[in-house]
Amino acid sequence: MKSKNFSVRSDRSGHYDVPLLVVTVALFAFGVLMVYSASMYNAELNYGNRFFFMYKQIFGVIAGLISMVGMTLLDYHRLDKLRYVILGISVALLALVLIPGIGVENYGARRWLNLGFITLQSSEVAKVGYVVFAAAYMSRHYKKMTTVKGILPLIAVGGVICLLIMLEPNMSVTMCVAFLMLTLMVIGGMRVGHLIAIIIPLAAAVVVMIAAEPYRLARLFAFLDPWASPLDEGYQLLQSFYSLGSGGLFGVGLFNSRQKYMFLPFSESDFIFSIIGEEFGFVGCILIIAAFVFMIYRLVVIAQNAADRFGCYLSAGMAALIGIQVLINIAVVTGSIPPTGIPLPFISAGSSSLMVFGAGIGMCQSVSLRSHASVRALLVRV
Repeated sequence: MKSKNFSVRSDRSGHYDVPLLVVTVALFAFGVLMVYSASMYNAELNYGNRFFFMYKQIFGVIAGLISMVGMTLLDYHRLDKLRYVILGISVALLALVLIPGIGVENYGARRWLNLGFITLQSSEVAKVGYVVFAAAYMSRHYKKMTTVKGILPLIAVGGVICLLIMLEPNMSVTMCVAFLMLTLMVIGGMRVGHLIAIIIPLAAAVVVMIAAEPYRLARLFAFLDPWASPLDEGYQLLQSFYSLGSGGLFGVGLFNSRQKYMFLPFSESDFIFSIIGEEFGFVGCILIIAAFVFMIYRLVVIAQNAADRFGCYLSAGMAALIGIQVLINIAVVTGSIPPTGIPLPFISAGSSSLMVFGAGIGMCQSVSLRSHASVRALLVRV
């Protein structure tokens, strides 16, 4: 039997990661459903339209899907060439937020830019911007990642981004970026000794920041004993406990949550996982966590099969970002860490988050389209 080697194009010879696409679309759709369930009473009461937040979520999902498709079609190597532009835009957006009259202030923090058709949260863009920059840097200087000199640029850039986010202030996203920075450097080959040397001063800085702000100290005490202030700082965490506890094993049923009736603040955004637990129970929570674990697994597979180091670090970085943010969100609503606000990726209300994470998944799909595994799959011998 004669053998034939089928040639493949080097620029796009792979395939879409269908399992990743399916789980992404499923989480987007589930997010629309849960945002409606968690917000319908609040929306009816304050806006006269029970679908108010759901419509905004649908808009965010559409924007997320468009950005995902757009980044999938774009050769991810262009992101490498545009790394400084992407980083510059990320830092500029964070700086613009701090300017009075430009940045939108809400709940005592200035975190958003009003673009007219959408309110953009700059820190969401900065997280993915840092992933792109770090992936590009590490792919060029991977031999230096075991040295102090090699990791200093990543620390410097991550430090600037964290500082700008702290000035908003936004402690939760600052923590997310800090953990992301450390994780990316570990992926890049940073030594354990260097990691410990960074973690110690970071931990000390967190203690100082908490002690410097009375509201952060109050949140810490509420975390340690929420029942000591059940109508003040401990209120939200207690309501989250009641929501999760009411769900039991299988939940009270879709749309049947009681905590969404203005008992649990931010039930459609930062604390939407509590509503999921109430309506779908422990089993539902486990299934959602399993969906995120599967998504991260697919991103790791893409990283392993990437055609180059940049694609590998880019996909691994997105996996790290999603994993860190999911862990922080769930840890907060379950009382495992002090209360702080950060959305659950793909599910919580917020167009900025949906659009940025959609773009992140699209970047990884672009890597998959040009992966080594895809090339090998097409080298069929007859």
